[in-house]
Amino acid sequence: MFSEPQKRISAKALKVWRISGIIKSAIGWSITALFLFLIHIFDWPFWISVLLIVLGVIFPFLHIILFPALRWKRWRYEVREEEIELQEGIFIISRTLVPMVRVQHVDTVQGPILRKYKLASVVVHTAATAHEIPALEESEAEELRFFISKLARVAEEDV
Repeated sequence: MFSEPQKRISAKALKVWRISGIIKSAIGWSITALFLFLIHIFDWPFWISVLLIVLGVIFPFLHIILFPALRWKRWRYEVREEEIELQEGIFIISRTLVPMVRVQHVDTVQGPILRKYKLASVVVHTAATAHEIPALEESEAEELRFFISKLARVAEEDV
């Protein structure tokens, strides 16, 4: 059996994903509050209120505590001369090999939360799809983008 990729993304990804989970939870709580208000106004069944409150407690736990930890634990990548190997997933682990000859271009992406923690994501584009390596240190992301683009040019010349 093949060994899994060895490189990990930044540990700061946990903070970024947890902040994202807090934002999602706040939106979810707002929608829940609206529905609870409507349930009260229109005198809908009580069990709907209970269900919404239970989901309002479970959802934040999953998206702020559990999923970011599992996601970070499983996320790995490795860039080799011939291919890029990605491993990701929470419950179902997916491993992807992207041949260098298929790489068309490479981007770094940085939203406001990633920028605050000095992180960036590397996006590898092929003709069919895009593959993202999330939450790398800014300098590491830039080096990786340059390295992959250099390897992709060499692989293209070999064809």
